[in-house]
Amino acid sequence: MWISMVFIVGLFIVLFIKGYKNTQHVVINHVSIDASRPSEDSMGDPLRILHLSDIHLERISITPNHLYDRLKDQSIDLIALTGDFLDKKRSIPKLIPYLAILNKLNPTYGIYAVFGNHDYVLKQPNFLQLKRVLEENGCKTMQNENHVIMVNGKILNIIGIDDFSTNRSDIDKSYEGLKEGLNLVLTHDPNLVLEMKDFPYDYLLSGHFHGGQIHWPKPYHLATMGKLVRMHMIKGLHKHYGKFFYINEGLGQSGVNVRFGSRPEITIHQLKLSSALIKTKKATEAI
Repeated sequence: MWISMVFIVGLFIVLFIKGYKNTQHVVINHVSIDASRPSEDSMGDPLRILHLSDIHLERISITPNHLYDRLKDQSIDLIALTGDFLDKKRSIPKLIPYLAILNKLNPTYGIYAVFGNHDYVLKQPNFLQLKRVLEENGCKTMQNENHVIMVNGKILNIIGIDDFSTNRSDIDKSYEGLKEGLNLVLTHDPNLVLEMKDFPYDYLLSGHFHGGQIHWPKPYHLATMGKLVRMHMIKGLHKHYGKFFYINEGLGQSGVNVRFGSRPEITIHQLKLSSALIKTKKATEAI
């Protein structure tokens, strides 16, 4: 009996150490998406988007310097941060060195951020402090709104839709006053795509699921996190209603600082853009 207990405790310690080491092995994934339409010319070089999600500063094993070492040789046009930065007030100052690194990468079109369910755990004054720190350090925060940038003389709409899992999403408001152009959607919970059949977008970036985080033998614990999980869409590139979206595995961890069957993820998306203007009115049928 005693020997069995020692064996079980020893096995648990070995697994925990292995799981913690996995949190230090960040993976850089490169994804290429062609958002141009048939018979249309592209807008030149693809737009290079650095996508980070679920930083979870309470449980992250990637230091700002480590992050910079992995990215310093990359050419970045735009940075997208899709929520869950932290959930405790004391962690807010820890965000600043990471934001300094992202600014050091000199993204041509800036840094855009949306919030996730963990960010909204903060009480209102503390949440506003988080928002202020992001904005004071070069990020445009977006809560059900859109912003236009010009890429090679053409319009790219950046649409930031608030967190779906906490019922803060307002898709109609997010699309208000949208100009004709290409649509890049940033949001935290990818389950939002199930509500976007009638809303046009060319690419959507999200996070939330951590790739399961403990994805062994299967991520059973994700069952309560929405219909998309039951459709076996928990990480990587997917297509729904004929439109592409990406689920980032996250840079940090939640709950416990271990990973099995997943790794911290940095994603660089190369988005080939169309030279023609794309209608952004609410669609009458699925694309």
